[in-house]
Amino acid sequence: MMATDQLSVTFAALADPTRRAILARVARGEATVMELAGPFKLKLPTVSKHLKVLREAGLVTQGRQAQWRPCRLEAAPLKGVADWVERYRGLWEERMGQLDDYLQELKTEEEKHDRQK
Repeated sequence: MMATDQLSVTFAALADPTRRAILARVARGEATVMELAGPFKLKLPTVSKHLKVLREAGLVTQGRQAQWRPCRLEAAPLKGVADWVERYRGLWEERMGQLDDYLQELKTEEEKHDRQK
């Protein structure tokens, strides 16, 4: 079964590193398919396939300026991702705090052991 909720579609689009890099590029400003293809050394049809996934996820739109179709970032779906991740922030901060405490405890024990030598 294919995921149809917006969060799943957004995560699926973000799962590919090339698509994330395309998003990072269009976050700096509009870019044509040719401009997007350059850094990746990908063929235009491959970039177009990535853009199709990003468009279907609502992360990118393409305008029309004469013969050009500049791509631009649509950040709204990213808010859903940020909101979802935010729900888990307290949990990972707590666990990182516990890890810090444990590492400090190990360091103290190691220093104590070194002094006894």
